[in-house]
Amino acid sequence: MKDLQSTLAMWLKGVLFLLIGLMSGGILLIEHGSWRMALLLGLCIWGFCRAYYFAFYVIQHWVDPGYKFSGLGHFLTYMWKQRQDDEGSKPKN
Repeated sequence: MKDLQSTLAMWLKGVLFLLIGLMSGGILLIEHGSWRMALLLGLCIWGFCRAYYFAFYVIQHWVDPGYKFSGLGHFLTYMWKQRQDDEGSKPKN
């Protein structure tokens, strides 16, 4: 897949993601409106945001600066290869 080059398209994509999140979260709260649901939804969103930050920023800047990810699929491939490398480097008894 070709990299997105248009700044306008990037902004549009970001706004659309924000709208998807706001609308789906709003619908959940309207249908199951409780403080508990709102808190759990907020924690869910926060947790996934932190995991995404870890996958793209922490790995690239502190764990393995030589590897650049272009999506979650590439991150999962990287994790799988790291696991295979770790298993291969363990001494066998």
